[in-house]
Amino acid sequence: MELQLRLFATFREIVGGKEHTLTVDEGASVGDVLATLEAEYDELEERLLEDGTLRPQLSVLKNGRDVIHQEGAATPLEDGDTLSVFPPVAGG
Repeated sequence: MELQLRLFATFREIVGGKEHTLTVDEGASVGDVLATLEAEYDELEERLLEDGTLRPQLSVLKNGRDVIHQEGAATPLEDGDTLSVFPPVAGG
């Protein structure tokens, strides 16, 4: 199945662009996609997942809804979904 991946701020710089179309296995979860990204891009290693769960302060949206209010990293994905990943943001 295919999904749209949108990356923001430093994550966009690491992977070389804002939007990507990914082909993932049927039944893939948010955590599966994030683990694949960590494995593919050394600079993302341990920046997305911590022991299989979302890193603190990481924002991941599935079709505009925060996955933390769904099933977190275990949130299932469906064909045509859009997954948006935002790094932690600090400011004052």
